[in-house]
Amino acid sequence: MYKIMLADDEGIVIDSLRFIIEKEFVDQCIIETAQTGRSVIELAENFRPDIAFMDIKMPGINGIDAIKEVKKIYENTIFVIMSAYDKFDYAQDAINLGVLEYLNKPVARIKIVQVIKRAMDIIDKERQKRSQDLIIREKLETVVPIIENGMINNMLFKEYFQEDINNYKSLLGIKENYGYMIALVCGEEQEGNHMRNAIGAGVRVQNNYITVRELVKSSFECIIGSVMANKIPVFVPRNELKMEYNERIELIEKSRELVRELRKHVDVYFRIGIGPICRLNEAMESYNEALSSLIHSTGTVAHVDDMAISCDYEDDYPVEEEKAIFESTKVGDLNGALLAANQFFDWMVSNYADHLMDIRLKVMEFVLWSEHIYYESGGVTYHFLSRQDYLPSLLEINDLEGIRTWFLDKISKLCRSKVSKKKEQSADVIEKAKVYINEKFNKAISLDDVSREVDISPYYFSKIFKEETGVNFIDYITKIRIDKAKELLLYSDLSMKVICCKIGYSDPNYFSRSFKKIVGVTPTEYKEGN
Repeated sequence: MYKIMLADDEGIVIDSLRFIIEKEFVDQCIIETAQTGRSVIELAENFRPDIAFMDIKMPGINGIDAIKEVKKIYENTIFVIMSAYDKFDYAQDAINLGVLEYLNKPVARIKIVQVIKRAMDIIDKERQKRSQDLIIREKLETVVPIIENGMINNMLFKEYFQEDINNYKSLLGIKENYGYMIALVCGEEQEGNHMRNAIGAGVRVQNNYITVRELVKSSFECIIGSVMANKIPVFVPRNELKMEYNERIELIEKSRELVRELRKHVDVYFRIGIGPICRLNEAMESYNEALSSLIHSTGTVAHVDDMAISCDYEDDYPVEEEKAIFESTKVGDLNGALLAANQFFDWMVSNYADHLMDIRLKVMEFVLWSEHIYYESGGVTYHFLSRQDYLPSLLEINDLEGIRTWFLDKISKLCRSKVSKKKEQSADVIEKAKVYINEKFNKAISLDDVSREVDISPYYFSKIFKEETGVNFIDYITKIRIDKAKELLLYSDLSMKVICCKIGYSDPNYFSRSFKKIVGVTPTEYKEGN
């Protein structure tokens, strides 16, 4: 149905238009009329017309001014002006207002019908667009929580590559590189610093998750995870690593209000722990500190900065460079580790050049902790006496650049060892696999058989085998068998059937097809041609 408003101070004009519309568009339109500018505006407020035929000269408020007022009320109305005044000023005003047509009276019936059909076509397309937008919005309402939960899980459990986080940020429209975690904890009742019947409350919150999500979203521009036992992790993105005191107070008050709203709507007690601002890859640490703040408090809201449970540093301490050293050595990023180590050492030189022993201690601390991370990553053997020369050699160095060189040398060796050890481990596995394949190729061996031999899952073995050899397992074993077949064809008088058995094929026809696919000729043609 289309709602059409007819506005003219002449009743005969309104009656004529009504007659044309009702006859041409049977049961498609609802028609209302007005004869003054004021009544046009009042009618539009309730009727909200899709199409409006307007005269310019009407008692009181003229048609142009009435259109302006109606557009404030309902901007989607399509206007058609019908006027006996063919003046440029009126036409110019109509164009500026986005009027569909400016018709000079008298107007032919066919022209009125054409204009209405044009307007209806515009309305249909707009309605279809709105319908599609609603469908997309409904889908997003279903998909976005899944994407948000995926991002939260990846951040908390660090099961991601940087490109994964970048993809999540792009999908969710997140431009910030920092943020803080909120731990939303529930229970049937708060007892001191913990919640009673956490499991039962968690089930109730799960059943009311949509309500909880909407309330949290109304308080924070955030990313929300799913219910985990009686906890919901929330990430609030930020542009800066620091939060001013007043902002922290506002955050705490906002959190307290959220707790009250959640209690009112879900009938469960809630507590909120707020962790420190961090980089996205440190979200787990922020979340743990958010939970820890609740353990150290009996209030409904606890901010980690109020609890004095996190480590504070002197004002210009290069925390980011310190973290970068350990993160880079963990993955064997030599350039990243050396850059961060140099930057940290420059800071020590700038601030504490006269404190050689303290610089030595800090360097030793970094090297030992980097090695600890290296050993924890697995694949290497720890030797208790492997560091016995560290302290004596470092104490013998009495200049800053010498200490820097010692420091960078140890970090470099760790990074190179990390990369080479990974390659070495893969190479050892593949060599062992090759030996097994060369011994068993004449039998029906599978990827599972070889994987079991080298004690690695088939999936991972297949991956590193392709990386090391450049071919997949099937192609590799097929090549070995075909090469052996070539040798037997040229240097023995064995029958084709026997050759098939000796290289691990049970079907001569299948062997012949495989041979031709790889060599380009059949086994017989190969033997005769050589």
